[in-house]
Amino acid sequence: MKINFDDNGLVPVIAQDADSMEVLMLAYANQDAVNKTVATGYAHYYSRSRGKIWKKGEESGNIQEVVRILVDCDEDTLVYQVRQKGKGACHTGYEKCFYRTIDGEVVAKKMFDPGLVYIKGDKKLKSP
Repeated sequence: MKINFDDNGLVPVIAQDADSMEVLMLAYANQDAVNKTVATGYAHYYSRSRGKIWKKGEESGNIQEVVRILVDCDEDTLVYQVRQKGKGACHTGYEKCFYRTIDGEVVAKKMFDPGLVYIKGDKKLKSP
């Protein structure tokens, strides 16, 4: 299947729970990240801020096993239907990245303290 990557070589990827159909997160992938996802069966993305491919859960252990990959009608967006393993999908500690409404109401559970999970150098990151 053809994928239309943008001018930066990226495509948006929506991670969706394969069972509940809840949207867990949005990230980006380049061709190499998509290839790694297909080859391994685990979600890989491209970090625009770090400029590199990352496997979801490589630091937190909250990995995403990919059940199916869908391509939209314009071939410029992917959906990874996944089985989320671990405590949550969001780096802020919530079960999903879409955890609040536009009015600020929190509508999801906080699953873990990110300050205890993510390490930068020799220091734990502070919670956002």
